[in-house]
Amino acid sequence: MPEKNDGTAESQGAETESLSSELDEIITFHDVDDSDMWVRSGLPRAPIALVDHDSSWNEQYSHLSELILSALGPLALGIEHVGSTSVPGLAAKPIIDIALVVPSPGEEIAYRPHLHSIDFELVIREPAWYQHRMFKHIDAGTGTLLTPLCNLHVFGPRCPEVARMRMFRDRLRSHPDDRDRYQEAKLRSVAKANAAGETVMEYNARKHDVIRDIYRSIFRSAGWN
Repeated sequence: MPEKNDGTAESQGAETESLSSELDEIITFHDVDDSDMWVRSGLPRAPIALVDHDSSWNEQYSHLSELILSALGPLALGIEHVGSTSVPGLAAKPIIDIALVVPSPGEEIAYRPHLHSIDFELVIREPAWYQHRMFKHIDAGTGTLLTPLCNLHVFGPRCPEVARMRMFRDRLRSHPDDRDRYQEAKLRSVAKANAAGETVMEYNARKHDVIRDIYRSIFRSAGWN
């Protein structure tokens, strides 16, 4: 069932999700390069901007999650604030990342109209990567991005990627050294990506090695390797 937005619930959720996902799937990364993943193109493009952590991000998540849960009802099996905006003290793009679990992401007809009714538009479809769908908060009439800015990631039950998102978030919350290391990687990557005129996807690729190294630390701490 959907979890409440407090630290205890998120911590317990991480443990539950880890146990309900197959361990070998959690520690094995399933990378997919899909050039046809974009459902909607032509969204506004601007230089990638990182800002200092904003304490209002948690309130923005609460507002958006309540909106999503109200629209989906029992179709929402779980919802989490993930990504850099969920980690106090971490610089981030001012975009709220949300992980939403539904019974079957591939059956878009069951949930997509409900999300459309609250101005969430499908922009990415990745069937080969855990049936991932990503929605953005967009005004259907004008095509402009709405605030709070949001990336809504939709996955299915017991998804290893949702477990990893939670683990990464909780690791950075509890280990300031890893949080600061990740922030340094983000700042380096955004400077290089903007100088080269790269996309967010290319910016993300620049952080890849540091992210994977932090995951290896998480797995070692759990005795999984």
